[in-house]
Parts: sequence; structure tokens; C-alpha cells
Amino acid sequence: MDLSTSSVLLAEQKIDRQGMEALLDGVYDYWGPQQGDIVQGHIMRITSTEVLVDIGSKAEGIVTGRELQRLEPEVLEGLQVGDEVLAYVLTPEDKEGNILLSLSRAQLERDWQLAETRFQREEILEATLTGFNKGGLLVHLGKVRGFLPASQIDRSHWGGKAPNQDLEDLLAKVVGQQVQLKIIELDRGRNRLILSERAALSQYRREQKERLLAQLQEGETRHGVVTNLCDFGAFVDLGGADGLVHLSELSWNRVSSPQDVLEVGQEVDVYVLNVDRERGRIGLSLKRLQPGPWSQVEEMYEVGQLVEGQVTNLAKFGAFVRLDGSDIEGLIHVSELSEERVSHPSEVV
Repeated sequence: MDLSTSSVLLAEQKIDRQGMEALLDGVYDYWGPQQGDIVQGHIMRITSTEVLVDIGSKAEGIVTGRELQRLEPEVLEGLQVGDEVLAYVLTPEDKEGNILLSLSRAQLERDWQLAETRFQREEILEATLTGFNKGGLLVHLGKVRGFLPASQIDRSHWGGKAPNQDLEDLLAKVVGQQVQLKIIELDRGRNRLILSERAALSQYRREQKERLLAQLQEGETRHGVVTNLCDFGAFVDLGGADGLVHLSELSWNRVSSPQDVLEVGQEVDVYVLNVDRERGRIGLSLKRLQPGPWSQVEEMYEVGQLVEGQVTNLAKFGAFVRLDGSDIEGLIHVSELSEERVSHPSEVV
């Protein structure tokens, strides 16, 4: 064998090895779908009895007529050749060697996976109430049906109180509303998805409060809504957190009760007095946004002027008098009440 013949044989052997390697690579690169896989593909053909889907790796699957009937009519009518779709592998290979697919099961599986992700992340989601039964409300998260027990419904739907009439009538009235919900229990095997509106709103308010506390600065003005009145002041919702307007900060005038100044539901502008981020408390004021009565005292009165007023309080050392036409109180010292000796102001006024 001469040199040229040897070179040719070596070259042919090299080509054979490369071809074999390429063939083996192709074999090992082949992807075989398994039952339960969710695959992505493109519609290649649509007939009245089936849909052919290219799922990649030189593989094609069939969505049978029976599976097509499971699709909603508008979804079925919207299918077009070339559309990208998700499909669930029902059977990797039937008797005829076909891969059988389901479009509806793919959507269901994907929606369960999304629900599991939201459950793990403790996300708040928005959903529409789609129906009701004796125990609560029904919610659909895509293809997954969830249940909102009556005990987990926010009481704002019943005016803030426990329902005092037929529960089913109340539930029927809220069907169709969009609400915030949180998944509190998920069991894929039992097809069980439990949601809570109360937990979602509680988490939302907590997150809003943390955000608001981080943003609030002392000395700024905020707009809010009066949410509650009590003996010592009024609570105002600033959009995620309530602040307290103490009784002494409601007005420059003497106020005996918050009801004299405010009412629940009233919109007000308030001055931020202080923010305690560690304890989550916000101090507010109404009177700081109003001109103080003493800012105008020099314009209204002068020393030696004769004025009239009303006695508002008595103390051992004298009497307090509110001057007519103003919010200013002055003190008549006990020594100025009479030319005679007075042991207590009540002897005179």
C-alpha cells in the first residue's frame, strides 16, 4: 500500500467516526415526552376531529376530538395554525404510536402551579367571586376552583357586623365582585384550594402601614379619613395606617368630646406631630393647621381695654375667662376678683 492509499483510508475512517458520533449525538439528544409533562408547541394542522401540534425535537402530538370538546367554545374557535400553545402529555405513545395531548389539562396544571407559587410566596391576589353555596363563596383562579369560607369573608360586606339575616341571601349579593384574597390552604391531591379575604386584607394593611411609616415625616400635612372616635381623641386613616389626633390637638378651643368636632367618615387634613416607627404609632393634629388664637391677640386687644367674656373654669388661684368674639382665654387672678379678700373664686364668679 502506497502513501496516498493509506491517507485515503485514514480520511475515510475519520469521516466514518465523525458520522457515527453525529448519529449518536442525535440519538441521545432526542427528547421523549413523559406522561404529565407540559410542553410548548405550535399548531400545524386543524381538522374537525383533531389538532396536530409540533412539540419540538422532531415530535408531533395530537389533540383528539374528545379533548377539543373540553375547551371553552371561544377558545376552540380562536385556535389558528401557527399558534403557540401549551399542551399536557396524556399518553407518550398510543397503539398507533401517536403522542396524545390535552390543551385544557395543560391550562389546569399551569394554573395549579401558579396557585402553588402564590401560596408559597404568601401573595395577595385579586379574583372575582363566581358563585356561592351554603358554606361560602366560589372563586376561580383560571381553571382551578377555590373556596372562600363564610368565616373568611371580610365583614365590610355586611356593614362591619356579623350577618344577622339569611347567609345565602348575603352571599348571593356579593357574587360578581372583585376582591383581594390570600391562599391559606392548598392540597393538589385532594383538589382543595381554600382562600381568605380577611387574611389578605390584614396582610395588605400591615404592608401598607410599614410602607407609610417609612415614608411619613414629622411636620408634613396628610389627607385622611376619620375611622373612629373615642373619649381621648379621633383615629384618622392616612391610607394604610391610622394615626391618633389627641383630644388636646383637635382644636385651639376647649373640646370636651371628639364628636363636637368630627364625625366618622369625614375627610380631613392633618398635621403629622410625631412618628414612632418601632411601636407603629402616629401622632396627628388638627389645630396645628389652623391659626392659633394667640397669633392675633395683639391685633384684637390692648392693655387697658374693657372687654366682656364668659367664665370657663375656676381654680384656687383664679378664674379663666374666654373673651367674647375670640378663642382666647385669660386668667383673672384671685387678687383681681374683688377689692375684698377672696379665699376662692367661687365666692365671686
